[in-house]
Amino acid sequence: MRQRTRISNGGKVKGPQQLEHVVVTGVAGFIGSHLAEVLLKQGASVLGIDRRPPSHDPTAAQNLADLIAEPGFTLIEGDLTDLDLTRFTKGASAVFHLAGVPGVRPSWGDRFTDYLASNIMATQRLLEACAATDVPRLVLASSSSVYGTGTDRPSHEEDLPTPLSPYGVTKLAAERLALAYALRPSTPTSVVALRYFTVYGPQQRSDMAIYRVLEAALTRRPMRLYGDGTQRRDFTYVDDAVAATIAAASAPARAEVVNVGGGRTFSMLEVLECAAKITGLDIPIVRDSRQSGDVETTAADLTRAQQLLGYRPSTSLIEGMTRQWKWTLNRPAVPLSQ
Repeated sequence: MRQRTRISNGGKVKGPQQLEHVVVTGVAGFIGSHLAEVLLKQGASVLGIDRRPPSHDPTAAQNLADLIAEPGFTLIEGDLTDLDLTRFTKGASAVFHLAGVPGVRPSWGDRFTDYLASNIMATQRLLEACAATDVPRLVLASSSSVYGTGTDRPSHEEDLPTPLSPYGVTKLAAERLALAYALRPSTPTSVVALRYFTVYGPQQRSDMAIYRVLEAALTRRPMRLYGDGTQRRDFTYVDDAVAATIAAASAPARAEVVNVGGGRTFSMLEVLECAAKITGLDIPIVRDSRQSGDVETTAADLTRAQQLLGYRPSTSLIEGMTRQWKWTLNRPAVPLSQ
């Protein structure tokens, strides 16, 4: 079953052609820090917002290390649920909203209140600020988790979303909220929501599969493998995800949802084989049961991404994992406390 997610309101709207000044929320995160770095190289000034202060968060410090000294970069430390966001969105060519609480497994139970505040309430406040300051384009980070179980074919943006975790529910709610704001009469802010499919690469979060596989190779401590390893994922290298994200800022759109994937799927057993080939080591594993909210397969239909963004992923899994392995070998140790 499909439902329409490509919505028109008086024709398509062209996003800003020149990104002179942009806002990146979640800038101390994995994708956010990569995105900010590329935007700076392209000549944009970047105002980054993140609630994780690098002075107290070692991972944030590591991710921001190459950005802090850049003359075009400004860091605002604070929570989107508390800040006066109109101060920071005023004059922006585009806002890239990557902030949020990630992770399927931790979203069950008491932590849901944080997911609710960070993924939904913060998004609503940012949308209000963008509308009040005439920001022409908001690019929203969504997730393949909104699809749920999927089908026997790649997921299309018009498929009916059936998220299987509280995390997926909050990402879908943020999407719908952003589209609703974009479709208000006379609204100044158009929206492109990107459904990322399992992004990996240097600086990947430590709870993600490829990070854990390569960490097991490095430390010889067994990786916990959930399920039988036949579950398949559409892995997307971070450089490809960033290219799609920047393209979304100028794509002709009013209110669009777009998949961003790697172009093919791999099972976890194939990922383990790939890691063994790259590292020259057997990957120690400990088997565990499948976890609540985990889906059997994710696969992206990239037709709309190709048409709207000119997006074609260019990094193979073995190439991307090789780059991440080199980063794993060379990254500075992150202290347990600071």
